Amino acid sequence: MGALTENHRCPRGPFYRVTDALGTLGVGALIGIALCYGLEERPVPALVLAAAALGSVLASALRQAITGRF
Repeated sequence: MGALTENHRCPRGPFYRVTDALGTLGVGALIGIALCYGLEERPVPALVLAAAALGSVLASALRQAITGRF
């Protein structure tokens, strides 16, 4: 890693980073909800919300571990 020069430009813009993060969180939430409904026939809404949140956090952590980006 060196110092940034005047001609430095980040390879991806903020719109790409935001959509990438929201996509990861959305996929994780859908997986969490699907697993919740797969384990129980009629889960409580609070359990569905918790499963979506946990799925989002795990998907985000997995993406960061694989790519090395935050």
